[in-house]
Amino acid sequence: MSAILWNLCFFLIALGLLVAVHEFGHFWVARRCGVKVERFSIGFGKAIWQRVGKDGTEYTLAMIPLGGYVKMLDERVDDVPEVMKPHAFNNRPLWQRSAIVAAGPIANFLFAIFAYWLVMLIGVQAVKPVIGDVAPQSIAAQAGIESGMELTQVSGIKTPDWESVNLQFISHIGDESMTLTAQPESNVGYEVTKTLDLSSWSFNPEKESALRTLGITPYSPEVTNVISQVVEGSAAERVGLLAGDELLTIDGQPIDDWMEVVTLIRNHPNMPVPLTVLRDGQEKTIELIPDAREQGDKQIGYAGFAPKTEPWPASYQITIQYGPLEAIPQAMEKTWQIVVLTASMIKKLFTGDVAVENLSGPISIAKGAGMTADFGLVYFLGFLALISVNLGIINLLPLPVLDGGHLLFFGIEAVTRRPVSERIQDVGYRVGSAIIVVLMAVALFNDFARL
Repeated sequence: MSAILWNLCFFLIALGLLVAVHEFGHFWVARRCGVKVERFSIGFGKAIWQRVGKDGTEYTLAMIPLGGYVKMLDERVDDVPEVMKPHAFNNRPLWQRSAIVAAGPIANFLFAIFAYWLVMLIGVQAVKPVIGDVAPQSIAAQAGIESGMELTQVSGIKTPDWESVNLQFISHIGDESMTLTAQPESNVGYEVTKTLDLSSWSFNPEKESALRTLGITPYSPEVTNVISQVVEGSAAERVGLLAGDELLTIDGQPIDDWMEVVTLIRNHPNMPVPLTVLRDGQEKTIELIPDAREQGDKQIGYAGFAPKTEPWPASYQITIQYGPLEAIPQAMEKTWQIVVLTASMIKKLFTGDVAVENLSGPISIAKGAGMTADFGLVYFLGFLALISVNLGIINLLPLPVLDGGHLLFFGIEAVTRRPVSERIQDVGYRVGSAIIVVLMAVALFNDFARL
């Protein structure tokens, strides 16, 4: 329950902030264009706080925090006194109306740049994208990618860390090929470029890793057989395993690889697994019975202990950090990469290259908000930037209920020299609303399916 409340809290913080940014974009440009703004609301429904400013605008915080709006004076909605007609939205020049509508998504993009600027200013600890292993006969292996290589670019985009690599890999879903620029382990300063054939590549981002489906395993420090942590109340604690114990054998077999331990435990839920451990110079035999946990349509074993891992080599660790001025172009570049990635994913969603099962809704967003908040401010800021870009792009889709739909009507008006008829606009709003409802229903269904 506490995890749900935590996720909900940061979801509301993220949504409220991003909605406020979006609506402020509309509000600020409307005021600069001389349009009278009657209400600026964050949320819908009954007001829990409101006041009227000196500018005559009613500022409202409403009970349902799933959006917001800016209500402008408009003859199409209300009767407008003659003296106020020049300040009505519908009477402003076409370029001003277009600027007011476009200002919301633009504000989201500017906020993303600001959030990434803060991230670059604070600094992010990361590790270089060095390849640990390449699966034989995999897509990466066939392209000539080798263990020890450091990935520096994916299709011309710089990738200083694994997050950047992963984002670029995902952006190539449905593509025929992808290029990787890498620095071989044995030749520092020299780079090679390899082309990966993706014609047979397909994976589900919700269930699989792009890296592993290509045959790439990131480098990680050696995992030892020494137990570093035992979870309170777990099967491991109940049988007396302690931090500092060294595992010698499992099910009678010497342990050469920690994954052997993981696999055997996962395959034996509620079944005895004999262990031999070394404690204080003496061997001790313990019979562990892993707990059972549900995973999809089957049960897996869970013991509740973790191994000690050797520290990362200093040469593999990096801090991505820039000064106030240097961070500006870096933040803009990062935002642009996310814009391109998001637009590409939306396009591939409609072309069928990305399955609708990958569409996420508010529950997934809430989980992401809580998870990144757990990791710290820098990661939460990155999450806000990502969602802000998504919000901006989605609002630019040419659906009449969205900002993009209004801009579409304005574009038609610019060509025909007359506004789109109220009847056609009404039909457009109905169709647009139906499409949005269907997409939200699919996203919510996917969210519940992932629970």
